[in-house]
Amino acid sequence: MGEMEDLSVVECARCPDLAECRSRIVNGVGPADADLLFVGEGPGANEDDQGEPFVGRSGTVLDDALRTAGLARADVRITNCVRCRPPENRDPRAAELANCREYLDREIDAVDPTVIVTLGKVPSEHLLERDVGVTGEAGDTFDTEIAGETRTVMVSVHPAATLYDRSQEATFEGTIQRAADLTGAGGQSTLGSF
Repeated sequence: MGEMEDLSVVECARCPDLAECRSRIVNGVGPADADLLFVGEGPGANEDDQGEPFVGRSGTVLDDALRTAGLARADVRITNCVRCRPPENRDPRAAELANCREYLDREIDAVDPTVIVTLGKVPSEHLLERDVGVTGEAGDTFDTEIAGETRTVMVSVHPAATLYDRSQEATFEGTIQRAADLTGAGGQSTLGSF
């Protein structure tokens, strides 16, 4: 765990707008050797307040999907593209994503996950470096170079999408189950027991 503590960002002023309005820097959480690494876009109000990624309503959706897939939050690593909350929860700007990329790459390199699951459009496009149709590509995997290594990236809709569009629930849960199955980290799918 000491290695991950070394990767925590304690001070940063690369993005003056973000540094000015944040309460704290929100670093990744979870095991240093997790097979699954979830990457969101950036902290929201709850995350900024509590100092942990995905602890609000979206976090509850993620936790529920992990449980359904036979995993616990403690089994996976969760981080964001940027570690400071953008004002009014706007999307991180290109310069902010670029400023924080070194931290994300170092974390990915240290964890060395089997699968990286991108939660939503911003992290999907940031890591795959192309336009992504998240709904159409949810559950698809792509091999891409990140931090000098070829990594498997799986696109997922953002958990918040399920809160606003219930039709996305099956897509989101199916993607999380597929990620768990690819790593062998989850319990048996309920379909496999019949």
